[in-house]
Amino acid sequence: MSKGVTAKSEDYGRWYTDVITKAQLADYGPVKGTMVIRPYGFSLWESVKSAFDNRFKATGHVNAYFPLFIPKSFLSKEAEHVAGFAKECAVVTHHRLMANPDGDGLVVDPESALEEEVVVRPTSETVIWAMYKKWIQSYRDLPLLINQWVNVVRWEMRTRLFLRTTEFLWQEGHTAHATAEEAEEEAKKILEIYREVAEDVMAIPVFTGLKTDAEKFAGAERTYCIEAMMGDKRALQAGTSHNLGQNFAKAFGVTYQTEDNREEYVYATSWGVSTRLVGAVIMTHGDDKGLRLPPKIAPHQVVIVPISRTDEDKQNIRQFIEPILNEFKEKKIRFHQDWGPNSPGFKFNEWEMKGVPLRLEVGPRDVEENQVMLVRRDTGDKTAIPKDTITTRVENLLHEIQDNLFQQALKFRKENTCTVKSFDKFKSIIENNGGFVQCGWDGDAKTELKIKEETKATIRCILPDGDISGKTCVYSGNPAKYEVIFAKAY
Repeated sequence: MSKGVTAKSEDYGRWYTDVITKAQLADYGPVKGTMVIRPYGFSLWESVKSAFDNRFKATGHVNAYFPLFIPKSFLSKEAEHVAGFAKECAVVTHHRLMANPDGDGLVVDPESALEEEVVVRPTSETVIWAMYKKWIQSYRDLPLLINQWVNVVRWEMRTRLFLRTTEFLWQEGHTAHATAEEAEEEAKKILEIYREVAEDVMAIPVFTGLKTDAEKFAGAERTYCIEAMMGDKRALQAGTSHNLGQNFAKAFGVTYQTEDNREEYVYATSWGVSTRLVGAVIMTHGDDKGLRLPPKIAPHQVVIVPISRTDEDKQNIRQFIEPILNEFKEKKIRFHQDWGPNSPGFKFNEWEMKGVPLRLEVGPRDVEENQVMLVRRDTGDKTAIPKDTITTRVENLLHEIQDNLFQQALKFRKENTCTVKSFDKFKSIIENNGGFVQCGWDGDAKTELKIKEETKATIRCILPDGDISGKTCVYSGNPAKYEVIFAKAY
């Protein structure tokens, strides 16, 4: 275990925070609940962002930007939506400061009160639909497929770096469609993009499914989600895609003229993922040495650690690795050279903490033997590789590491997902072992609430292909209407 890092088994929450700060992913901001994303953490987020953005654009979506400030009256137009965010909204009431007439410092200028108070963006449905009303008149204007990458503010009372902070980064897509069928197809298409990036890029296995009415997005008709199991067996909602029906169109009067000259309300979707996905990567793959990053999103896929004692050693090593690095560049392998003054042991620990998938060690003896040492971060395996085969070997190992991290996470989830029939067994698992519980549910919101009150577990998703034949609700004993996943969650 790296010095100064709490063991996962000792205190999972402390381990998580230690890894973030020691790996220099983020730090606490000066305002309570805020987070500073450091360059290494931001590079990781950029890799995740790029994976999503490329897929959005490939499916016809375009990026735009909408204002940070939203008139408070806009939020009043969609009552159910507002109720879901009201307690978290930051409100601007004045627009100017002034020197304190009674002493030092600044105070709010009482004469600068806004005619209408504005809300700092908690999400953008209301301001976007106000603009869509201006832009949509005819069926020719549909579908409208817009996404934006922005910050949002939700005044959280309990925060945790990346997972839940007062301000965070995310993408939010907002689309308008002519028919209910098109909106439903869009919501499911985005859900599949979310699943694909989570599993194929971030190596995080997820369940996909539908949220219950109690857990769905405020103002949505249906909310689809991806749910992942973290290293402490809790669930993390990693992304959501909402079919909003005509709720926002009706609230903002967004109609279009059909081909046969009728006036109809448009159908809408919204969908989003956020920087909490960085937290998901940490908690899914990290170990007692720190991060273990999937190669597809690692800022550095290979770190080169030269082992030298003299200037002559350094010169020989530089000449030796130059053709290797040129090949890495040609193959678009992301690498970093650590020529810093710290000892090799310190560097090994540091780059293990930062989760770089492969470490390439090279010293005078390696130069003599025309080889390098390769160390895998996921397994710790260390192998001497001939210089002339290094690039091919690195490419193959990066694929192996990507797959291995996914398979390890999938194995962990399978080992900690139990199918149960009795509520006693359900409670025992939730209280003693943790993890996911797969079971029947009668579809009654009262049953869902009672289970939550008794166990603090919630329905993470309704499984789309659940088999309910002959099954009963784990709580009521009535015939099961759905097969669901329950868990305690972040």
